Amino acid sequence: MIAKTQYPAAANRLAMLAAATALILPASAAAPKGEPFGTANGKPVEVFTLTNHKGLKLRAMTYGAIVLSLETPDRDGKSADVVLGYKTLDEYIKDTPYFGAVVGRVGNRIAKGKFTLDDKTYTLALNNDPGGIKCSLHGGLKGFDKVVWQGEGVEKDGVQGVKFHYLSKDGEEGYPGNLDVTVIYWLTDDNEWKIDYSATTDKATPVNVTQHSYFNLKGEGNGDILDHEITFKASRFTPVDAGLIPTGRLQPVEGTPFDFTTPHKVGERVNAEDEQLKFGGGYDHNWVLDNQSGGLALAAVVHEPTTGRTMEILTTEPGLQFYCGNFLDGQLTGKSGKPYNHRNALVFETQHYPDSPNQPTFPSIILKPGKTMKSTTVYRFGLKSGK
Repeated sequence: MIAKTQYPAAANRLAMLAAATALILPASAAAPKGEPFGTANGKPVEVFTLTNHKGLKLRAMTYGAIVLSLETPDRDGKSADVVLGYKTLDEYIKDTPYFGAVVGRVGNRIAKGKFTLDDKTYTLALNNDPGGIKCSLHGGLKGFDKVVWQGEGVEKDGVQGVKFHYLSKDGEEGYPGNLDVTVIYWLTDDNEWKIDYSATTDKATPVNVTQHSYFNLKGEGNGDILDHEITFKASRFTPVDAGLIPTGRLQPVEGTPFDFTTPHKVGERVNAEDEQLKFGGGYDHNWVLDNQSGGLALAAVVHEPTTGRTMEILTTEPGLQFYCGNFLDGQLTGKSGKPYNHRNALVFETQHYPDSPNQPTFPSIILKPGKTMKSTTVYRFGLKSGK
């Protein structure tokens, strides 16, 4: 400790630094409070803002548990919003390809909008038709992305979070059981956006809840993502038919454009002569992660060379759906006032595999009474020097 009488100049500098630091870094983070953001489905919608001590800032609203913005600095210390989205609630209600939302009760596709459980066949809305073949997508016509969740600011050990809660009633969108769902977003000082999912039910039901943010590590509205370099901890993927429904096979990625076991740029092979890429209009497939233990493990690494931004994805889930904005066509204008064009974003949905209720060899997504579904995913942001 420096005594003031011996080193007054140094002591003054330390005092000034401590005072400045106290202004920037509060001793403990308070639970964030919701702010009004309009009305949806006749209910008030709130926005919660999370910050950490390293310059990250996340804003999320109770409609769809949607992440409105996620600001993170580049290698020069300049922050940018790295997720696509809109400025207003009305724009999300009117037309959105699931920007920033939690999707469910079952994320991804279910073939023909049907599944059988305990000898009973359930029929779902047919709200998607890739290749002209109809299926049910992301929970149906009014999935979790289109409902108003209960929101509550939370804090734990100086880390800010927001807890979303929703009760999906028996029969909602054709699914059985009253499903009680909680999703918590945390923003840690390790530059992690951590998501904790949990759910219980009073009747057996399929559950596959995931997050559907569209990322561009150059900053939303700043062009395509073809130079983003990605690595997957996955040596297999689930090939699909023309309707983007898995065939049931787990195919090795070796020797295919789906091999990201070593780093590759998205644009390097996305237009290759490959039947699977033609079916998806590019990458829109599920990778079978090497980690199948159910423990939290690294699933993917993303690097954007011009800004130096990196994103690591860790999950307890067995699969990762990677989609590279193939259906963005410039018709939607984002919060920066710029149109979102073809391949302007990346989506990484941590999940169980698509069409799992109809695929007996896939890991089950059936949740039964007395059990709790728990899942964790982390998006960790960092920087890499050079280009």
